[in-house]
Amino acid sequence: MVKPSAIILSGNGTNCETETAQACRLAGFEKIDIVTVWELLNGDAVLDAYTLLILAGGFLDGDDLGSGQAQANRLLNSVSRRDNSPVIRQFAGFIDDGKLILGICNGFQLMIKLGLIPAVGKIYTVQQATLTFNDSGKFEDRWVNLHVNAESPCVFTKNIDTVYLPVRHGEGKFIARDTELLDTIKAKGQVVLSYVEPGNTTPTLEYPHNPNGSQSGIAGVCDPTGRIFGLMPHPEAYLHKTNHPRWTRENLPEEGAGVAIFRNAFEHIKTVL
Repeated sequence: MVKPSAIILSGNGTNCETETAQACRLAGFEKIDIVTVWELLNGDAVLDAYTLLILAGGFLDGDDLGSGQAQANRLLNSVSRRDNSPVIRQFAGFIDDGKLILGICNGFQLMIKLGLIPAVGKIYTVQQATLTFNDSGKFEDRWVNLHVNAESPCVFTKNIDTVYLPVRHGEGKFIARDTELLDTIKAKGQVVLSYVEPGNTTPTLEYPHNPNGSQSGIAGVCDPTGRIFGLMPHPEAYLHKTNHPRWTRENLPEEGAGVAIFRNAFEHIKTVL
């Protein structure tokens, strides 16, 4: 049995790594390291020493060059000083070993630009979708209702039906490369999370329930294996009831709903790897 361990990639504008590390602790992880992208590029940190890779949220490169695009270019075009091999090869090895990758907000954007998701056909090197400017034309900072696709293979959302989480982004509108690809990811259960209206389970395009105008109300997608998952909402921002905007007015569980996503990752690694 492999001992669950998490590496959280930070730097260049990432600002949610501490909360993400706390989410991992609450989920059961004991070995948790926050490393900068420069440590990875320099060879001071290597992915194969871990079982969960998290690309945390924030404002990579100020989002001035497109959501996650500069970081994607950096990873795709860099060679590790440790062994003179392409850094992106570490990501490929991570996937081949059956390990888990989670991307949150800016991390989701980065995964999309790298081609790690939706990866239809298990092709992890070609960008098949994008995340672009919100239809509202402004940064959206609000809490949203989300419904989990019960038919999805995603290991992170096991036994979760609905969840209420915050979004904080200016570029969260999911657009697939074409209609055929969109239909494929929907048919194969790769659409994991959908924006919905309160008390409903049908994906919505209505603002502000869908805060960015994503196609088919898409808030999160996974790869065909369900082991690589990206989402725009922030589960690490709801770890305790006091994180909830109505915690003084509602009778809420002590533990925030976001912890379950990280705990599912922990349990999968502990029992499968």
